[in-house]
Amino acid sequence: MNLSDSNVSYATEFSVLHKAGTRGITNKGWMESRQTFSFGEYHNIKRKHFGVLRVLNDDSLEAGMGFGMHPHDNMEIINILLEGELEHKDNIGNSARIKKGDVQVISAGTGVFHSEYNISQEQPVKFLQIWLYPNQKNVTPRYDQITLKENNSKNRFQQILSPNPEDEGVWIHQQSWFHMGLFNGGLTIEYTIKKEGNGVYVFMINGNAKIGNQVIEKRDGFGIWNTQKLTITIGESEAEILLMEVPMMI
Repeated sequence: MNLSDSNVSYATEFSVLHKAGTRGITNKGWMESRQTFSFGEYHNIKRKHFGVLRVLNDDSLEAGMGFGMHPHDNMEIINILLEGELEHKDNIGNSARIKKGDVQVISAGTGVFHSEYNISQEQPVKFLQIWLYPNQKNVTPRYDQITLKENNSKNRFQQILSPNPEDEGVWIHQQSWFHMGLFNGGLTIEYTIKKEGNGVYVFMINGNAKIGNQVIEKRDGFGIWNTQKLTITIGESEAEILLMEVPMMI
C-alpha cells in the first residue's frame, strides 16, 4: 500500500495534522530549527501547544556550534538525539555527552542554567527538543539520561519516558508516556491510552503511516484526543515513530 497516494485531511473534531512543511523555521546559519509550535521567532496563535506539549523542535547544530549557558524554569525538557553527539553542562553539577540513541531529561523546576554544544568539528548534530508543562512547579532541578537499546524498539513501541521513576526510560513530573518504534513496512500496530483523558501526539521521524483515515509522512505531526486506542498502519517502507501521550488539560 502506497500511503503517500492517499488523500490528506487536516483535522477532525478530535484531531489535528501539522504537516512538516507548515512548521516554523529559524535559520541562524550555525543552527536550524523546525518548530511545530510557537517558539522564539516563530509565532502562530493557532499553534501554542497540544495539551501539556509546549515545544517540539527539530533542531540541527553545525559542527562545533551550540548554545551557551542559558536559564530555564518550571518546564520538563526532553532531548532525543537523532544524529551526532551533544555536550551538556549545567550549574547543578552535570557534565555529559549525549549521542544518537540517547534520551536526556531536565526537570528545570526552581531554575537551572545549561549549555549544549556539538562535539564534532566536522558533522552536524540533529535532535528533537521537546518541552512539557509540569504537573508540579518549583521542584528541585534534576538531570537524567539513558541510552536506548535498539533491538527493544524493533517492530514495537519501546517506552522511553513515564511519570514513574521505577519504569522503563527516564521520568518526568507529568502524567505522560513517550514511546519510540522502528517498524517494517506493511505492519499494523496498536497503542492503548494509559491514562483516561490523555491525548496522543504522533511525530513521524522517518517514513509514513496511516492512523485511521489520516496519512502522516516524514516529519509530520498528528494529534488525536477523545480516543482510547490508536491503530497505526505502516507504509511500504520502514518507518520510525515517536509517540507522545500527554494530558490535554494544563
